[in-house]
Amino acid sequence: MTSQPHPPTATTSGSDAVDAPQVWRQFAPDLPAEKVLWSEIIPGGSHASSLLARGTALRLVALDPSVNCSVVLYALPPAQERYNMPDSLKAQHTAHYTRGHVLMSDMGRAIASITQDSLGWHDPLGSLLDTATMQDRYGAHRYEQHRNAMHRSGRDGLLIEIGKYGLGARDLIAPVNFFSKVSVDEEGRFHFAHQHAPEGASVEVRMDMDVLIALSCAPHAFDSHPVYRPGRVGIAAWRMGPAPADDYCRNHCPENQRAHYNSDRFAAR
Repeated sequence: MTSQPHPPTATTSGSDAVDAPQVWRQFAPDLPAEKVLWSEIIPGGSHASSLLARGTALRLVALDPSVNCSVVLYALPPAQERYNMPDSLKAQHTAHYTRGHVLMSDMGRAIASITQDSLGWHDPLGSLLDTATMQDRYGAHRYEQHRNAMHRSGRDGLLIEIGKYGLGARDLIAPVNFFSKVSVDEEGRFHFAHQHAPEGASVEVRMDMDVLIALSCAPHAFDSHPVYRPGRVGIAAWRMGPAPADDYCRNHCPENQRAHYNSDRFAAR
């Protein structure tokens, strides 16, 4: 690790920032304008990252049908604490995510919570599309020849993003694949649900710690469609504030209460 990211700092709202395009009005017009920090549209196959302060919420909206958005989260500072998929699923007795679920860190803290969800199922199990699988399935489309029509895997996209903050392959963790559904049958086999997310599906994630978040809109690793066709995702960050005492996610189960207590205690240090 060559460098450490710095904690997020205060930023102006999207309504005050002179050069900030207010694209959130296209896909999340109900957000309070005075609380919006920034927004953007991630093209299919592309990736992005940001530092988000505790109490910031991220609205994700499917702008095309059957999109996938792979997300990884790291607590700040110094990004050594990160989202832990096995502990999160075990503590909440679930194999998928929806409203009320908490993404827990490897230190037992609530790193983020799913506060709103129009879809009802998001995949934590399917991992990432890697470059070898992508090229075997779709062929190789390199930037030098195909420019913005290139093929890029979810793994490479997330490695590029976390690399901007001094993290590398050893730091890449299992993602949450928002807008995708993977079920498990009685024999332990995974089944990918095609056409799971309609255009307009949305999910909102509140940051319960200061975090580095990285996103990739590459296809899901289990998507067997023969054509590389990743969809766009609109994202908007806004100030929601930390989880209150009566928060739905905090009180979803005793394990979530404990995780939020741990995050509150950490934030008060």
